[in-house]
Amino acid sequence: MSSVPAVEIHGLRHRFGDHVAVDGVDLVVEQGEVFGLLGPNGAGKTTLIRVLNTLLPIQEGSVTVLGRDIRRSKMAVRRVLGYVPQQLSIEAALTGRENVSWFARLYDVPRRERKQRVADALDAMGLTDTADRLAGTYSGGMVRRLELAQALINRPALLVLDEPTVGLDPVARDGVWRRVEELRLATGMTVLLTTHYMEEAEALCDRVALMHLGTLRAIGETDELQHELGPDATLEDVFRHYTGDTLEGAELVKGGLREVRRTRRTAGRVG
Repeated sequence: MSSVPAVEIHGLRHRFGDHVAVDGVDLVVEQGEVFGLLGPNGAGKTTLIRVLNTLLPIQEGSVTVLGRDIRRSKMAVRRVLGYVPQQLSIEAALTGRENVSWFARLYDVPRRERKQRVADALDAMGLTDTADRLAGTYSGGMVRRLELAQALINRPALLVLDEPTVGLDPVARDGVWRRVEELRLATGMTVLLTTHYMEEAEALCDRVALMHLGTLRAIGETDELQHELGPDATLEDVFRHYTGDTLEGAELVKGGLREVRRTRRTAGRVG
Protein backbone atom coordinates (compact mmCIF):
# COMPACT_ATOMS: atom_id res chain seq x y z
CA MET A 1 0.00 0.00 0.00
CA SER A 2 1.23 3.48 -0.89
CA SER A 3 2.41 5.73 1.91
CA VAL A 4 0.45 8.65 0.43
CA PRO A 5 -2.58 9.41 2.62
CA ALA A 6 -6.03 9.00 1.13
CA VAL A 7 -6.91 12.48 2.40
CA GLU A 8 -4.60 15.18 3.73
CA ILE A 9 -6.04 18.51 4.90
CA HIS A 10 -4.06 21.41 6.35
CA GLY A 11 -5.42 24.70 7.67
CA LEU A 12 -8.74 24.42 5.85
CA ARG A 13 -11.10 27.35 6.38
CA HIS A 14 -14.35 28.06 4.61
CA ARG A 15 -16.75 30.95 5.15
CA PHE A 16 -20.26 31.72 4.00
CA GLY A 17 -20.35 35.49 4.38
CA ASP A 18 -19.52 36.23 8.01
CA HIS A 19 -20.15 32.64 9.11
CA VAL A 20 -17.06 30.45 9.47
CA ALA A 21 -18.25 26.92 8.66
CA VAL A 22 -14.82 25.23 8.75
CA ASP A 23 -12.17 26.86 10.92
CA GLY A 24 -8.57 25.72 10.51
CA VAL A 25 -9.06 21.96 10.14
CA ASP A 26 -6.04 19.63 9.93
CA LEU A 27 -6.84 16.01 9.13
CA VAL A 28 -5.12 12.94 7.67
CA VAL A 29 -7.05 9.83 6.59
CA GLU A 30 -4.89 6.85 5.71
CA GLN A 31 -5.51 4.59 2.74
CA GLY A 32 -7.70 1.59 3.45
CA GLU A 33 -9.28 2.84 6.66
CA VAL A 34 -12.90 3.64 7.45
CA PHE A 35 -12.93 7.10 8.97
CA GLY A 36 -15.97 8.64 10.64
CA LEU A 37 -16.64 12.37 10.89
CA LEU A 38 -19.06 12.97 13.75
CA GLY A 39 -20.72 16.07 15.09
CA PRO A 40 -24.06 17.84 15.54
CA ASN A 41 -25.93 19.55 12.74
CA GLY A 42 -24.12 22.74 11.78
CA ALA A 43 -20.72 21.47 12.90
CA GLY A 44 -19.22 21.96 9.43
CA LYS A 45 -19.09 18.31 8.36
CA THR A 46 -20.96 18.67 5.08
CA THR A 47 -19.02 21.82 4.14
CA LEU A 48 -15.75 19.94 4.68
CA ILE A 49 -17.07 17.01 2.61
CA ARG A 50 -18.16 19.32 -0.23
CA VAL A 51 -14.74 20.97 -0.34
CA LEU A 52 -13.12 17.53 -0.43
CA ASN A 53 -15.43 16.52 -3.29
CA THR A 54 -14.49 19.68 -5.25
CA LEU A 55 -18.08 20.97 -5.01
CA LEU A 56 -16.91 24.03 -3.05
CA PRO A 57 -13.70 25.96 -3.72
CA ILE A 58 -10.80 26.01 -1.29
CA GLN A 59 -10.79 29.48 0.24
CA GLU A 60 -7.89 28.92 2.60
CA GLY A 61 -5.65 25.94 3.30
CA SER A 62 -4.79 22.84 1.27
CA VAL A 63 -6.46 19.51 0.49
CA THR A 64 -4.99 16.52 -1.33
CA VAL A 65 -6.71 13.26 -2.25
CA LEU A 66 -4.32 10.36 -2.86
CA GLY A 67 -1.58 12.87 -3.55
CA ARG A 68 -3.67 14.96 -5.97
CA ASP A 69 -3.97 18.63 -5.06
CA ILE A 70 -7.59 19.75 -5.29
CA ARG A 71 -6.70 23.30 -6.33
CA ARG A 72 -4.70 22.16 -9.35
CA SER A 73 -6.20 18.77 -10.21
CA LYS A 74 -9.98 18.79 -9.69
CA MET A 75 -10.68 16.33 -12.51
CA ALA A 76 -7.97 13.95 -11.33
CA VAL A 77 -9.53 13.98 -7.85
CA ARG A 78 -13.00 13.32 -9.22
CA ARG A 79 -11.74 10.27 -11.11
CA VAL A 80 -10.63 8.51 -7.89
CA LEU A 81 -13.58 9.54 -5.75
CA GLY A 82 -17.11 8.21 -5.25
CA TYR A 83 -19.73 10.26 -3.42
CA VAL A 84 -23.14 9.60 -1.88
CA PRO A 85 -24.71 12.87 -0.66
CA GLN A 86 -27.30 13.40 2.05
CA GLN A 87 -29.95 14.29 -0.52
CA LEU A 88 -31.28 11.59 -2.80
CA SER A 89 -29.60 11.71 -6.20
CA ILE A 90 -31.52 9.18 -8.29
CA GLU A 91 -33.92 9.88 -11.15
CA ALA A 92 -37.22 8.20 -10.28
CA ALA A 93 -38.40 8.10 -13.91
CA LEU A 94 -35.40 5.98 -14.97
CA THR A 95 -34.76 2.32 -14.18
CA GLY A 96 -32.04 1.35 -11.77
CA ARG A 97 -29.86 0.27 -14.68
CA GLU A 98 -30.46 3.54 -16.53
CA ASN A 99 -29.52 5.55 -13.43
CA VAL A 100 -26.20 3.75 -13.09
CA SER A 101 -25.57 3.95 -16.85
CA TRP A 102 -26.05 7.71 -16.70
CA PHE A 103 -23.36 7.92 -14.01
CA ALA A 104 -21.06 5.74 -16.13
CA ARG A 105 -21.31 8.34 -18.88
CA LEU A 106 -20.90 11.16 -16.37
CA TYR A 107 -17.68 9.59 -15.08
CA ASP A 108 -16.52 9.00 -18.65
CA VAL A 109 -16.25 5.23 -18.26
CA PRO A 110 -15.01 3.92 -21.64
CA ARG A 111 -17.95 2.96 -23.85
CA ARG A 112 -16.72 -0.60 -24.37
CA GLU A 113 -16.64 -1.14 -20.57
CA ARG A 114 -19.89 0.54 -19.58
CA LYS A 115 -22.32 -2.37 -19.88
CA GLN A 116 -20.17 -4.70 -17.76
CA ARG A 117 -19.28 -1.97 -15.24
CA VAL A 118 -22.97 -1.16 -14.75
CA ALA A 119 -23.82 -4.84 -14.34
CA ASP A 120 -20.98 -5.30 -11.84
CA ALA A 121 -22.03 -2.26 -9.77
CA LEU A 122 -25.66 -3.38 -9.63
CA ASP A 123 -24.61 -6.91 -8.70
CA ALA A 124 -22.32 -5.63 -5.93
CA MET A 125 -25.28 -3.80 -4.38
CA GLY A 126 -27.67 -6.75 -4.76
CA LEU A 127 -29.83 -4.98 -7.34
CA THR A 128 -29.49 -7.23 -10.39
CA ASP A 129 -33.00 -8.67 -10.11
CA THR A 130 -34.61 -5.22 -9.82
CA ALA A 131 -32.28 -3.34 -12.18
CA ASP A 132 -34.94 -2.85 -14.87
CA ARG A 133 -37.63 -1.55 -12.54
CA LEU A 134 -38.25 2.19 -12.31
CA ALA A 135 -36.16 3.60 -9.46
CA GLY A 136 -39.27 5.41 -8.23
CA THR A 137 -40.65 2.03 -7.12
CA TYR A 138 -37.60 1.23 -4.96
CA SER A 139 -37.70 1.15 -1.16
CA GLY A 140 -35.53 3.56 0.82
CA GLY A 141 -32.82 0.96 1.36
CA MET A 142 -32.80 0.03 -2.32
CA VAL A 143 -32.48 3.70 -3.30
CA ARG A 144 -29.42 4.08 -1.08
CA ARG A 145 -27.89 0.92 -2.55
CA LEU A 146 -28.59 2.28 -6.04
CA GLU A 147 -26.78 5.50 -5.10
CA LEU A 148 -23.85 3.42 -3.91
CA ALA A 149 -23.84 1.58 -7.24
CA GLN A 150 -23.70 4.97 -8.98
CA ALA A 151 -20.82 6.10 -6.74
CA LEU A 152 -18.89 2.89 -7.40
CA ILE A 153 -19.15 2.95 -11.19
CA ASN A 154 -15.72 4.58 -11.58
CA ARG A 155 -14.16 2.09 -9.10
CA PRO A 156 -13.13 4.82 -6.65
CA ALA A 157 -10.17 4.54 -4.32
CA LEU A 158 -12.00 6.85 -1.89
CA LEU A 159 -15.72 6.52 -1.15
CA VAL A 160 -17.28 9.51 0.63
CA LEU A 161 -20.64 8.95 2.33
CA ASP A 162 -22.53 11.89 3.85
CA GLU A 163 -25.08 10.42 6.27
CA PRO A 164 -25.89 7.61 3.81
CA THR A 165 -28.31 5.73 6.08
CA VAL A 166 -30.32 8.63 7.54
CA GLY A 167 -34.03 7.83 7.52
CA LEU A 168 -33.56 4.11 6.84
CA ASP A 169 -34.97 1.41 9.08
CA PRO A 170 -32.41 -0.79 10.88
CA VAL A 171 -32.74 -3.68 8.41
CA ALA A 172 -32.16 -1.45 5.38
CA ARG A 173 -29.30 0.29 7.18
CA ASP A 174 -27.60 -3.02 7.95
CA GLY A 175 -27.95 -4.05 4.32
CA VAL A 176 -26.26 -0.91 3.06
CA TRP A 177 -23.33 -1.28 5.44
CA ARG A 178 -22.83 -4.98 4.74
CA ARG A 179 -22.46 -4.15 1.05
CA VAL A 180 -20.01 -1.33 1.74
CA GLU A 181 -17.91 -3.52 4.04
CA GLU A 182 -17.82 -6.38 1.54
CA LEU A 183 -16.56 -3.99 -1.14
CA ARG A 184 -14.00 -2.41 1.16
CA LEU A 185 -12.57 -5.78 2.09
CA ALA A 186 -12.49 -6.86 -1.55
CA THR A 187 -10.92 -3.69 -3.00
CA GLY A 188 -9.09 -1.98 -0.14
CA MET A 189 -10.82 1.32 -0.85
CA THR A 190 -10.87 4.05 1.78
CA VAL A 191 -14.25 5.10 3.23
CA LEU A 192 -14.91 8.52 4.75
CA LEU A 193 -18.37 8.85 6.26
CA THR A 194 -20.49 11.17 8.36
CA THR A 195 -23.19 9.77 10.61
CA HIS A 196 -25.28 10.65 13.65
CA TYR A 197 -25.63 6.99 14.61
CA MET A 198 -23.06 6.24 17.28
CA GLU A 199 -23.54 2.48 17.15
CA GLU A 200 -22.92 2.68 13.42
CA ALA A 201 -19.71 4.66 13.90
CA GLU A 202 -18.45 2.33 16.61
CA ALA A 203 -19.11 -0.78 14.52
CA LEU A 204 -17.71 0.49 11.24
CA CYS A 205 -14.94 3.01 11.82
CA ASP A 206 -11.25 2.46 12.42
CA ARG A 207 -11.02 6.05 13.68
CA VAL A 208 -13.39 8.94 14.21
CA ALA A 209 -13.11 12.71 14.54
CA LEU A 210 -15.50 14.83 16.62
CA MET A 211 -16.31 18.12 14.89
CA HIS A 212 -18.03 21.11 16.50
CA LEU A 213 -18.43 24.73 15.42
CA GLY A 214 -16.10 24.25 12.49
CA THR A 215 -13.17 22.70 14.37
CA LEU A 216 -12.03 19.16 15.13
CA ARG A 217 -12.20 18.60 18.89
CA ALA A 218 -10.86 15.03 19.08
CA ILE A 219 -9.50 12.33 16.75
CA GLY A 220 -8.78 8.70 17.53
CA GLU A 221 -10.00 5.13 17.73
CA THR A 222 -13.39 4.83 19.35
CA ASP A 223 -12.09 2.61 22.15
CA GLU A 224 -9.34 5.10 22.98
CA LEU A 225 -11.69 8.08 23.05
CA GLN A 226 -14.13 6.22 25.29
CA HIS A 227 -11.35 5.06 27.65
CA GLU A 228 -10.19 8.65 28.10
CA LEU A 229 -13.57 9.49 29.66
CA GLY A 230 -13.75 6.43 31.89
CA PRO A 231 -14.18 2.66 31.85
CA ASP A 232 -17.94 2.80 31.27
CA ALA A 233 -18.03 5.65 28.75
CA THR A 234 -19.83 5.17 25.44
CA LEU A 235 -19.25 6.87 22.12
CA GLU A 236 -22.38 8.88 22.82
CA ASP A 237 -20.70 10.13 26.01
CA VAL A 238 -17.68 11.13 23.91
CA PHE A 239 -19.95 12.95 21.48
CA ARG A 240 -21.61 14.92 24.27
CA HIS A 241 -18.30 15.65 25.99
CA TYR A 242 -16.74 17.27 22.94
CA THR A 243 -19.80 18.88 21.38
CA GLY A 244 -22.07 19.64 24.35
CA ASP A 245 -24.91 18.40 22.19
CA THR A 246 -27.35 15.50 22.16
CA LEU A 247 -28.12 12.95 19.49
CA GLU A 248 -31.67 14.07 18.84
CA GLY A 249 -33.37 11.67 16.46
CA ALA A 250 -30.31 9.44 16.25
CA GLU A 251 -31.35 6.22 17.94
CA LEU A 252 -28.61 3.66 18.48
CA VAL A 253 -28.46 1.04 15.78
CA LYS A 254 -27.74 -2.48 16.91
CA GLY A 255 -28.70 -5.83 15.40
CA GLY A 256 -26.82 -6.62 12.20
CA LEU A 257 -24.12 -4.05 12.86
CA ARG A 258 -22.70 -6.39 15.49
CA GLU A 259 -21.98 -8.85 12.67
CA VAL A 260 -20.23 -6.12 10.66
CA ARG A 261 -18.10 -5.31 13.71
CA ARG A 262 -17.16 -8.97 14.15
CA THR A 263 -16.23 -9.23 10.46
CA ARG A 264 -14.00 -6.15 10.69
CA ARG A 265 -12.21 -7.40 13.80
CA THR A 266 -11.65 -10.84 12.26
CA ALA A 267 -10.26 -9.26 9.08
CA GLY A 268 -7.92 -7.14 11.18
CA ARG A 269 -6.56 -10.16 12.99
CA VAL A 270 -5.83 -12.10 9.81
CA GLY A 271 -4.20 -9.11 8.14
